Parts: sequence; structure tokens; C-alpha cells
Amino acid sequence: MFDQELFTRVRADFPILKQTVNGHPLTFLDSGASSQQPECVIEAVANFTRTGYANIHRGLYSLSELSTRRYEEARRTVAEFIGTDDSPTVIFTRNSTESINMVAYTWGEQNIQEGDSIALPVMEHHSDLVPWQQLALRKKALLRWIEILPDGSLDLDSLDKALSYSPKLLAFAWVSNVFGTINPVQEIVRRARAHGPITIVLDGAQGVPHLYTDVKKLDVDFLAFSGHKMLAPTGIGVLWGRRKLLESMPAFLFGGSMISIVKRERSSWDVLPNRFEAGTPNITGAIGLAAACDYINSIGRDKIREHDQALMQYAIDKLNDLEGAQVLGPLDITQRAGALSFYFRGLHPHDIATLLGREGVCVRAGHHCCQPLMREIGMMGTTRMSFQVYNNFADIDRLCQALLKAGEVFKSAVCSPECAGRKLKVMVQTGHHQLWPTCCANAACPSSKCSSCDVAPANRALGNTMDSCAPMFNTPIIDLKTKKKP
Repeated sequence: MFDQELFTRVRADFPILKQTVNGHPLTFLDSGASSQQPECVIEAVANFTRTGYANIHRGLYSLSELSTRRYEEARRTVAEFIGTDDSPTVIFTRNSTESINMVAYTWGEQNIQEGDSIALPVMEHHSDLVPWQQLALRKKALLRWIEILPDGSLDLDSLDKALSYSPKLLAFAWVSNVFGTINPVQEIVRRARAHGPITIVLDGAQGVPHLYTDVKKLDVDFLAFSGHKMLAPTGIGVLWGRRKLLESMPAFLFGGSMISIVKRERSSWDVLPNRFEAGTPNITGAIGLAAACDYINSIGRDKIREHDQALMQYAIDKLNDLEGAQVLGPLDITQRAGALSFYFRGLHPHDIATLLGREGVCVRAGHHCCQPLMREIGMMGTTRMSFQVYNNFADIDRLCQALLKAGEVFKSAVCSPECAGRKLKVMVQTGHHQLWPTCCANAACPSSKCSSCDVAPANRALGNTMDSCAPMFNTPIIDLKTKKKP
């Protein structure tokens, strides 16, 4: 059961939440982008910087030896956090993006050949899509897309179809950063391995901060995640991989620390993890990440999951009570974690986020680095709230109150349902002028050229556009219950 008193105490650990914005309490609901840091993480980094900082591995003096020991202790802490006792298989990187690129440029270059298939869902974040897309282009390989269902969950029939091509690689996110959908990792892995040899990369950027992580149970080959989404500083991430695979991969970056022997003609590479950590690493970031892991464990990952589900259910219920609001993604809270995107009265997500920001409510708006997914659901973007351990029910109440205020600001921008037979039409801010639907009497821009704009792009039409030079993107009425036609 959700322990509300525990999380009231937890909230007090985050000093940034004590401030106000325009006289409103800071309501931080953008942890899916970057989470805030508790006092113990801030202090761990500050204390190391004040009293223990030195470069690692090279120095023969006590300060360097202490720094090296703390850095490697941090690696062991992170390894234990994700369920492995083989700490050298934990590679410190800058973030999930670098971790995934490392696999693409090492394992991928070595193993993907012309005509091979790579399978990945259309819901992927660009950091788990573009590296594979570019690998496929370099190698003349084929991308096999896995579709989604109308409720934002993965289409397992489409998965089976993609697997029928015997892909060499399957990459997918544990949790969607748009819908918060939890993909059934073990079921996906079981189906994938039943089709024959395959390498599986799991993007855990949104999953590891919210879900108990055990790489043995997940049974994937690589796991990537970022510290800045799980209460740690920016600039520190992790790539975990099976030892056999890591040892077979060439180095990613070249320079100091990752070498064994360097001669004039050639060089050889060091053992794990040094081979993949060229140059001076983010020592303070690793110590901050270890402190964050310890802090999460002190709360209890089962309790964090209960807290996350309680907030998710409350947010869904509150949004469903607001006229014109629609939750995107699964409505079953057991199938989602961390993030919740929504649609509100046809208003542009950027307008919503701007007005909410004035009320001290911090949310994310846009395509969330998921442009193929946005095209799939027929939207230019969404507004997204995302939770962490410091959020509470009052945060969601303040968001809903701010939404109602935003609705009042834009109420004259929404046409009547009878307007030209279209249910929702809305003004869209484009930075320096406004576009209105053609049916509106107060349309600001003629179809050929905007009176306040020097450009007259041929592909721009009246209606909802992302910017003055973008093609028209109609605002849809989203049906998340009826299965999409094949």
C-alpha cells in the first residue's frame, strides 16, 4: 500500500522544491527529461570535490588512490543495483544515448552485414532509433518495424511478424517516454529467442528509475540507462553488457586509459571496463550515481513502484474529470510507469506548457524525440507529465488547476463543434504570428502568404502547423479503444 507519510519525508530531501515560481509552489513534473537530486546526492558530489578529488588509475599518491577506490566502489554499487556481480561489465558513459551508440559502432559494425534485419518499435526515442537507422544505412541492412496498438502498447503480432525475418538485432525501450507504457520485456525476449540467435538491446532510460532491475531476469544482452533520470547528476550513464559480448567488441573511443600496449605501428586494448572508458571519466558523476542508487534502495524500490502507481491513477482520474482532456496510453496503471501524456481541448502542447510554467508547473511539450511515433498517432506533439519520488497528489491538483486557467485563455480559439463539420479547431502559436483554421472568421493568415511573414512556403496550409514553414498537420480526434485498421 502507498505510504504517503514516507514520501512526505522523501520530498523534504529535495532542496530545489522549496522555491516558488511567480508566487506559486514549484511543481516539477518533468522528471522523465531530468530528475531533481536529493541532498545526499548533492552532498556526496560536493564532499568528494572538496576532500577527495584527483584523477584515477594513474596516480601513486594517496589522494589518487582514494579517488580510484571510490570510483570503482561506485561501479560495484551500480552493478549490484541492476543485479549483476560482474562489475567490470558495467561501463560508465555520458548517458543512454552514448551507451546505445557504443553498441551500434562496435557490436553493430562488427556483426551487421548487408541484407541483415534490425527490428525495433515505432515508439522508440530517437536515441534508440537513429543509431540503428544510421547503422542500417551504412551496412545496407533493413529495418523491421514493430507497430503499436491504439492504447499505446506494443503490438505483439507485429513483433512476431518482425521476428519472422530473423533479425540479428532487436532494440526496444523498457518504458515508453511518451505513453509510459511498460513493454513486457521477458515475453518479448522469449519470443525473440524462440526465432533463433539474436542480440537484444534494452533502452532502460525510463525503466530503471521506476522498476526493479535485474539483468539476469530481464535476459537481454545490453542495457542502457542514464543517471540524470534517476536522481543523479547529468553526464553519467551506463552500458551493461554480457561479458562475452563486451570482450568480443572493438574499442569505441581511442586514447588514454583504454590501451594495453601502444607501439609505433599498432596498439592493443585493455581489459573490461577500461577498454570502453577512454580518457578521464566523469568521476564525480559516477559517485553521484552510486549515491542515487543507495538513496533509491533506502526508500525501497517496491515502495517507489507503489508511489508511482498511486500518482498515475490519481492523475488519470483527475484528467478524466476535466472537460476536453484525454489521457494517451494504457489506462491500466500496472502497464505504465513514470510518464503520462495527454491531449487538452486541441490546444498546442507548447502553449499549454508555457502557461503551466507561469503557474510554477513544469511539464514537457512537443514530440519528445519520438517523431515517427507522433506521425503514427497523427499528432504534432503531446503534453507530458512525468513523476519521481518527490511528487505528490498536490502536484497533480496544481497541474489540473493550471490547465483550467490555460483553457480560459484559449477558450475563444476553439471553434464550435458545428464549425465546418470538424470537432476541434484551434489557434496555433508559431513564434511570430498565429494561424487559424480556414473556417474561422478571425483567420490571421491568407492561404498564399502571411501578412506578417516574409516567406510564402508552398507546402503551408491554414490550420494546425508546427511552424510557419511546416506542412499542415490536422488535429485528430484520437480513439484509443478501437483497434487500428490494418
